[in-house]
Amino acid sequence: MAQQEEVFKKIVSHCKEYGFVFPSSDIYDGLGAVYDYGQNGVELKNNIKQYWWQSMVLLHENIVGIDAAIFMHPTTWKASGHVDAFNDPLIDNRDSKKRYRADVLIEEQMAKYEDKIQKEIEKARKKFGDTFDEAQFRATNARVLENQEKYDQLHERFQTVMNADGGIDLDGMKQIILDEEIVCPISGTRNWTDVRQFNLMFSTEMGAAAEGASKIYLRPETAQGIFVNYLNVQKTGRMKLPFGIAQIGKAFRNEIVARQFIFRMREFEQMEMQFFIQPGTELDWFAKWKETRMKWHQNLGFGAENYRFHDHDKLAHYANAATDIEFHMPFGFKEVEGIHSRTNFDLGQHAKFSGKKIEYFDPERNESYTPYVIETSIGVDRMFLSIMCHSYEEQKLPDGQTRTVLHLPAALAPVKLAVFPLTKKDGLPEKAQEIINDLRFHFNCKYEEKDQIGKRYRRMDAIGCPYCVTVDQQTLEDNTVTLRDRDTMEQKRVAISDLRSIIEDKVSITSLLKNLI
Repeated sequence: MAQQEEVFKKIVSHCKEYGFVFPSSDIYDGLGAVYDYGQNGVELKNNIKQYWWQSMVLLHENIVGIDAAIFMHPTTWKASGHVDAFNDPLIDNRDSKKRYRADVLIEEQMAKYEDKIQKEIEKARKKFGDTFDEAQFRATNARVLENQEKYDQLHERFQTVMNADGGIDLDGMKQIILDEEIVCPISGTRNWTDVRQFNLMFSTEMGAAAEGASKIYLRPETAQGIFVNYLNVQKTGRMKLPFGIAQIGKAFRNEIVARQFIFRMREFEQMEMQFFIQPGTELDWFAKWKETRMKWHQNLGFGAENYRFHDHDKLAHYANAATDIEFHMPFGFKEVEGIHSRTNFDLGQHAKFSGKKIEYFDPERNESYTPYVIETSIGVDRMFLSIMCHSYEEQKLPDGQTRTVLHLPAALAPVKLAVFPLTKKDGLPEKAQEIINDLRFHFNCKYEEKDQIGKRYRRMDAIGCPYCVTVDQQTLEDNTVTLRDRDTMEQKRVAISDLRSIIEDKVSITSLLKNLI
């Protein structure tokens, strides 16, 4: 665990050093849990969004996009339940003066039991090799059985307090923390306060004069902008069920416990799609979208073993099914996307509070009804972090040197091709610029002439650039260049006229989309 924490610290440092992510307002010592994306980070982030957007809107004829405003009528949040119920259960440690999410402390305790079980399994797997039977080992090993029992008992208690009548049982949650002897990571003590609920919405005022201003909220999610536009999109687009509305946009939450870099922030970006369907079909569609979204993630080539579904212990008030897609971060499996069956709660609430009829007339059934909804919601920033974490490697080379390389999927890399003149004279810079000028219309290229070629390669490795081209004296004679692959470091001589055909398909979003069909 300590080793993974060190790796994560290096990734955070790498993000700043190479222009991916900066602390916001850095010259003023930053602003807690707020970050800016640098020149390479914004390119990677935009590529992630393009991959998601095209996989939704381009590959599905029945999904369209919108861009709703951040500010919404304040009744929106009363109807959605956010004003009354958008809370986190928080607990303070009196000695460290630090505040934690009580539910996260308990989930981390369950994860510790899972880790202990997994360590026993891995030890046995190494010992017995190909003859190892994991199912039998889980059923018979004393240490595994002991930790599994602790996990099951804790999981059952956790479900009970999270799903108590009238909301979360805050006293029961504190009792679990005490019974499990969970300590504050800072002070190491168990001197806890009671668990309390804190609303997460940011509020502000709209109006020219203080006495005439009205209270509004920065949206805590982007989904409601889709729901209030359901009728607009359905009617103007003549949409028939089933159909979806996709959106990418900023959301804001007053996270009291913001941590783990960009994993949990106060200002973040979401990619959400609400899929409107006939009532009664929601669980079938829920299963289909689970499969579709997992395929989208695994298509990046990070390995199926790094993903898993995690069904919710406590369903939101609007849901009848919910699961998370979790990715194996350096600090454990963490949620990157949520898939929820939201029933007809949202449209029903907005119809109630607005007084407008929000229904769909089904010509096949010859009746009107409020559609049910399947939601897929992915955090752009968490997706960004998962990609950075998996791509980062400090690689030992045969000559004993070490290189830091980002094995980014080529289609997501901020820079696709770097072009180097071997020297700064004899017409080589001009020839290199000529190549850049020809290819920049097709993918993002970068010109580099400072330092030796080896150092230039290392800089491009560090930002995840998949291909580098070196222009030398032979180039002037036969119009060929040396093309270097980031991952293999192999170099080959190719014609300048072939560069686009060699590189373009591999670095385009289309190369990813083709695997999803």
